[in-house]
Amino acid sequence: MAGLQAIRYSRGKLEVLDQLRLPHEHHYDEVNTAEEAFDSIKSMRVRGAPAIAIVAALAHAVELHNGACTATAPEDVISHIDARLDYLKGSRPTAVDLSNAIAVLKVAIRAAQIEGLAHPESRDAILNAYFQAAENILEKDLQNNTSIGSHGATWLQQQYNAGPARKISVLTHCNTGSLATSGHGTALGIIRTLHTSGLLEHAYCTETRPYNQGSRLTSFELVFEGIPSTLITDSMAGALFALHRERMNIGAVIVGADRVVRNGDTANKIGTYSLAVLARHHGVKFVVAAPTTSIDLETETGAGIKIEERKKEELTQISGAVVNSDGTVDPSRTARVAIADQTIGVWNPAFDVTPHELIDAIVTEKGTVVKGANGEFDFRQVLPERWTRIVGK
Repeated sequence: MAGLQAIRYSRGKLEVLDQLRLPHEHHYDEVNTAEEAFDSIKSMRVRGAPAIAIVAALAHAVELHNGACTATAPEDVISHIDARLDYLKGSRPTAVDLSNAIAVLKVAIRAAQIEGLAHPESRDAILNAYFQAAENILEKDLQNNTSIGSHGATWLQQQYNAGPARKISVLTHCNTGSLATSGHGTALGIIRTLHTSGLLEHAYCTETRPYNQGSRLTSFELVFEGIPSTLITDSMAGALFALHRERMNIGAVIVGADRVVRNGDTANKIGTYSLAVLARHHGVKFVVAAPTTSIDLETETGAGIKIEERKKEELTQISGAVVNSDGTVDPSRTARVAIADQTIGVWNPAFDVTPHELIDAIVTEKGTVVKGANGEFDFRQVLPERWTRIVGK
C-alpha cells in the first residue's frame, strides 16, 4: 500500500502525491506552508474530502514546527493558528471534512490554553496540542476507513445473501480509495473489503468527467490491488444497469461524500445524482460511504450546500502524457489539446446533491445508517453528542 499513499508525514515534514501526474508518474511535492497546501488542494493535486482535511491540518503543523509562529503570548498564538486555519478553509468550500477538522483543532488548542494558563510554557503546550490533534486526524482516518469497509461489506452481504457462490458486482464513481484518504478508502474501501472477503464478482468504475478521477485514479488503484474491474464512461451506466439482471449482477452503486447533511442529502462529485436516479429505476442499491467527519448536522437539507464551480477549461481542454506510435506512454512528454470550441459558454459545477430519497444506506465508521419510517436518515445513534449539541433533541 505504500505506493498508493497520497500523504507521507513525519513531524516537521509533509509530502503530498501529485495526483495530476497519475497514473503515469509518481511524484511527491513537499508541502511546508499553508499557502503550499492551499495551492495543492485548489489545483486538485490532492483531492478527496478526508485527504484535503488531513493535508490542511498537517501543513500548518509543519509550518508551526518550523517556527512560523513567532508570537509568545498564548492568546496571540491561538490568534495566529486561527487565522491560518481560516485561510485554509477557503481552499475547497464544499467538503465538510475540512471545516470539521478545523473545528477540532481550534477546540484542542483552546483546551491547552486553559490547562496551561498558570505555566510559563503554555505557548509550547498550545503548539504540542495542535501537533497531537492534527496527527490524530491522520491516524483516525485510516481506522475509520477500515471500519467503513467492514460495515459496508456486511450490509451488502446481508442484502443479497452474498457468499463465495453468490458474489455481487458494484459500480463506483470518482475516486474514494487510498489516494483520497489516509489509506484503504471509503467507497473503494468497501469494494476492497468485498474483494478480500471473497464476495466481489466485479467492480466497474466511471471515468468521472470532466476531471477523470475515475479513469486516472480509481482504475489505477483497482489494477494495483488486483481487483477484477472495468472502466466505463459516465454515460454508459444506464446501459450497464439495464443488463445487470441477466448478465452483470450489479448489486450496488457505492460512492463517497464531500458532505452529508442532516436529512441525508449528499453532495458528491458531479454525476452522482444521475447515477442515483438510474440505480433507483433499475432496482440497484445506492450506498454512500462517509466517515462521520463528512456529516454536517448544522445544514438541514441539500439546498443549503454551497456547490463549487470550476474553470471552463476543464471541459474545453484536456491534457495528458503523450502516447507513442508503439502504444507506450511517455510521461516526460505532455500535451494539452482543445476538445471543444474555446468560445462556448461553460457551466462546470464540481459537485451535485443526491436527495436522501434516492439513497438506500449511508455507511459510517460507527455503523450503517438506513432510513427511518419518515423516509429520512437519523444520525442520532452514530453522532449522539453532536446531535444533542446541534439539534437538541
